[in-house]
Amino acid sequence: MASPTSSSELPLKSIPGGYGFPFLGAIKDRYDYFYFQGKDEFFRSRVAKYRSTVFRANMPPGPFISSDSRVVVLLDALTFQILFDTSKVEKRNLLDGTYMPSLSFTGDIRTCAYLDPSETEHSVLKKLFLCFLASRHDRFIPLFRSSLSEMFIKLEDKIAEKNKVVDFNPISDSMSFDFIFRLLSDGTPDSKLAADGPGMFDKWLAFQLAPLASIGLPKIFSILEDLVIHTMPLPFFLVKSGYMKLYNAFYSCSDSFLAEAEKQGINREKACHNLVFLAGFNAYGGMKVLFPILLKWVGTAGEELHRNLADEIRAAVKEEGGLTFSAIEKMSLLKSVVYEALRIEPPVPFQYAKAKEDIVVQSHDSAFKIKKGEIIFGYQPFATKDGKVFENPEKFIGDRFVGEEGEKLLKYVYWSNGRETEEPTPEDKMCPGKNLVVLMARVIVVEFFLRYDTFSVEVNDLPLGPSVKITSVTKAAVTV
Repeated sequence: MASPTSSSELPLKSIPGGYGFPFLGAIKDRYDYFYFQGKDEFFRSRVAKYRSTVFRANMPPGPFISSDSRVVVLLDALTFQILFDTSKVEKRNLLDGTYMPSLSFTGDIRTCAYLDPSETEHSVLKKLFLCFLASRHDRFIPLFRSSLSEMFIKLEDKIAEKNKVVDFNPISDSMSFDFIFRLLSDGTPDSKLAADGPGMFDKWLAFQLAPLASIGLPKIFSILEDLVIHTMPLPFFLVKSGYMKLYNAFYSCSDSFLAEAEKQGINREKACHNLVFLAGFNAYGGMKVLFPILLKWVGTAGEELHRNLADEIRAAVKEEGGLTFSAIEKMSLLKSVVYEALRIEPPVPFQYAKAKEDIVVQSHDSAFKIKKGEIIFGYQPFATKDGKVFENPEKFIGDRFVGEEGEKLLKYVYWSNGRETEEPTPEDKMCPGKNLVVLMARVIVVEFFLRYDTFSVEVNDLPLGPSVKITSVTKAAVTV
């Protein structure tokens, strides 16, 4: 793609758009976003109106949950990158945007995700996470394959039982919970926790994120929905029992993590609340969205891609004598497919930050000044489908990132709160499990095509990611 115009040649423009009348403007934008337009059309219509990928708008939830809903919206691949520059922007309490859920949901503490890298505790906690994950790298593939094996047994039992459409999401959620608990703790969830854990995490997540979503009720009920979940935060006490069960389960089974935290000066209670947040919000919450996204795009891509993936996967596994890190590294098409899914439908679509100083951001054709203290919002699905960076950006192209030219585009894949070409450090806000997430995504696709030649899916939208139903599978004619 052509390089963007140099900064010295870009015209400095005032940021178009506005916030409307106080209070009423935020309500109007909220109704446009959730009910009248939907989020994609909300942004698309304003890009057309202002002829700009940078503009001003109000972001939900607005009154009365957030005190100030005014943001500067960034929708292209170039301006979006300012959200990663923690020397110029601050991330304090901005994980969920213009509001922050009650600290009751996180044990009355600000967990690492809500801390800014300028806060000492952030680097201590994130370094603890990075080191802990690194210490368990040899468990990643064996543990995940074990959890996946149980998932496929459930999947095939349901296919045999019903001989029709099978809902993938709840089976995937159970597998994700099992894997995350076994990876991040020193134990295995008992049958009660294994059965109830995903639902308890789901409710805990839903109560925190409800102000950012729509339940999808018919429009006639939009006023009622808006009053219930967009005007007042949902109370913690309704999910407290489930959260405490999860907390106690991790506390009793995570001595190695908690002991290491104590060595770093973090008391066990604070460390455990951070661990539960990492497990439930970051890991389980991310996997809950990511795996259906993968199945959605791979499943709908068609039999030619399935055949090519199966051939590559089986050849590499056979050559290496099993599914190993080195076998996965040989699968260039597999890696590209995973990156393409993360590009076209990133599991975390929103990024927020606050300008630490007056800064200038540059789109492909203009420059804009953002003033100190202004909230910056990036809608990632538009930034990673920037037509000036990606050819046919709305189309899922499995081999998009294969080869030297394809790999150059990885710096525009932002799903992890950073460029795909960079690695997380204690001083940034990039996902500490970035590499593990990519590995898991690759392994689940590998396992599918070690078992099946092709499969088909039926897809619907949910408030948190897609709903995927498997409508048919063709077992592998040749097994490795």
